[in-house]
Amino acid sequence: MAGYQRKTALGPGEVLAHAEKHLPKYIGLMRSKRSSHGATYIGKEGTVVLRAHRHGPYTDVTAQTDRLRTSRMDYEIQRFLMTLPYEYGDPVGAQPGDFGQ
Repeated sequence: MAGYQRKTALGPGEVLAHAEKHLPKYIGLMRSKRSSHGATYIGKEGTVVLRAHRHGPYTDVTAQTDRLRTSRMDYEIQRFLMTLPYEYGDPVGAQPGDFGQ
């Protein structure tokens, strides 16, 4: 089992909406549960529990997977977290290296 964390300027609802677009498309995971601060996704690649909690100007996002850190799903979860903008004004969905191009 592996865990990941990211801070973002997005609110919890925005994080979950972004996950709803990203995770089915890139990993093939479908949402099995959802609350106002989290969601569980399951699929052939495994299971991930995503949680988002607002603390001041930032939202702490955590992702727990049921796979080893070397799995494809874990790689894609890390990529997903990197698409969340850290500061206000950063583009949603940008990958490292996308800035300045």
